[in-house]
Amino acid sequence: MAERLSATPSAISLIEKLTEQHGPIVFLQSGGCCEGSGPMCMPADEFRPSPSDVKLGVLAGAIFYMGDSHFSFMANTHTILDAVPGSSGSFSLDGGSGFAFITRGRVYTDEELATLPAEERVGYV
Repeated sequence: MAERLSATPSAISLIEKLTEQHGPIVFLQSGGCCEGSGPMCMPADEFRPSPSDVKLGVLAGAIFYMGDSHFSFMANTHTILDAVPGSSGSFSLDGGSGFAFITRGRVYTDEELATLPAEERVGYV
């Protein structure tokens, strides 16, 4: 079965470091302008997913959500979370770490599309 989400070793390492420092964390890539176009990392207890947020998967214990409008554009693309040297937005926990979370994508093959799980929406109402 195809997966909607994966991560590089660099991203997993930064997730583990941030989890150690802040406790459980989550990601949201809303697809909005400015900082919302990249993945934002925050303490899990500071985020409540809405019914339109899609749960892409879990990476090293951190749930990754994508906003509906962005997901509708990316539904046929595998999302890859990476952490690269640099500075992220001021609202994300990776700010000041010397690394920034980014996402990359690759279009699914026809075979992968046939085995994709249904999207999962778990937000409050």
